[in-house]
Amino acid sequence: MSGPTARNPALGDPAAGDEGSAAVEFLAVGVLLLVPIAYLVLTLGRVQAAAFAAGAGAAEASRLVATGAAVDRAGAAVVLAVTDQHLDPRAATLDVACSADPCATPEGEVAATVRLDVELPLVPAFLAGAVPLRVPVDVRRVAVADRFAPVGPG
Repeated sequence: MSGPTARNPALGDPAAGDEGSAAVEFLAVGVLLLVPIAYLVLTLGRVQAAAFAAGAGAAEASRLVATGAAVDRAGAAVVLAVTDQHLDPRAATLDVACSADPCATPEGEVAATVRLDVELPLVPAFLAGAVPLRVPVDVRRVAVADRFAPVGPG
């Protein structure tokens, strides 16, 4: 049989129903995927910044106290580390524990723990019962006082 192929009129034209819907479907799927991925990147970036800030603050606080500095200076180091990451320093807490008294006793351990509560972006307050509004980030660092450091004023 040569010549045009016969079509069944009951089936209709196979290309007639696909006019112009690909762009709308592509846009809808793109938005449905892009919005959650962008939110995830934004949220993970804030939590990672908090982890960096808490880690740097705890490390510097433990080093300062182990070398004989006051706990107030260690707190100032934590505030500096948190503000460096563009986070609210009021959300950070510092806890210092020493294995000896005074803290700078040779070979004494100084543990500094920084807790930072990170607010999740774009979560409305009325969802507080269903979704946590904050993510806690805890970092603990231990520094050892120098073996040959002088103890006390001297």
